[in-house]
Amino acid sequence: MTITTSRPRRALLQAGAAALAAAAWPALAQDKPALQRIRERGALIVGIYNDMPPFHVGGRGIDVALAGALAKALDVKLSLLPFQADENMDDDLRNMVWKGHYLGFGPADVLLHVPVDRPLMAANPRVSIFAPYYRERVMIARDLSKAPKMDSLADFGKQKIAVAGQTLAGWLLIGADSGQYRDQLNTFLKDGTEAAALLLRGEVVAAAGQASELESVLGGDARFAIEPLPLPRMKDGWAIGLAVKKDSQDLAFALQAAVNTVVDNGELGRMFAASKVSWRKP
Repeated sequence: MTITTSRPRRALLQAGAAALAAAAWPALAQDKPALQRIRERGALIVGIYNDMPPFHVGGRGIDVALAGALAKALDVKLSLLPFQADENMDDDLRNMVWKGHYLGFGPADVLLHVPVDRPLMAANPRVSIFAPYYRERVMIARDLSKAPKMDSLADFGKQKIAVAGQTLAGWLLIGADSGQYRDQLNTFLKDGTEAAALLLRGEVVAAAGQASELESVLGGDARFAIEPLPLPRMKDGWAIGLAVKKDSQDLAFALQAAVNTVVDNGELGRMFAASKVSWRKP
């Protein structure tokens, strides 16, 4: 499945301000191997998305914890470089991995939360995408007292469903069954966590979004079921991983080893569990 991940343009000036700390690290000779430069600098600069619950909100989240584990594995400090998503994933890879942003910050040494997708790799020959660490899926949560079964979306009748309109989940629901459910959708939401919050408050019968978003709000609550959106092409989801410059293969090998370690020792699963999210093997 091809992931294009189109997003609305946001206030990039905020990202520039957040990046000042990372930009303060002194420049080192670029002809040295990436891993050597990072160790001489004493810090790993990790690009992470702003406002992406539960992976990063206000300096906390799953990706923040993973970034810390990667820096620890390299025996250097962590320097986070939060940024606002651009129009598409190609822009993010250019700004945060191989070139740097036109506002003057970046690139990072490594970018987290990159779809591990062959067409994306082919379209971006300047980067290496590797080390998948989670499988994301579009899912739907429902109030079991109001919707005890869900064989198809028709089981919700005319009851209200919450979903952020400008997301993959939103586009899928808006177009499902030739637009049959469009009138019952509450789409004026930022993301799946806001949709899940409406369900938690009893304002809707169901909420759709990414599995991680829904679980971070509703996980562990027996009143709700969280299941794959009943559309066949969405059941497998997509893997997310890391991206570095193509010529930073020594760094890629070291980071792959670090990811393997936190998977094998259960640390990565505990990072997800801390946000009530079930870790799914990529």
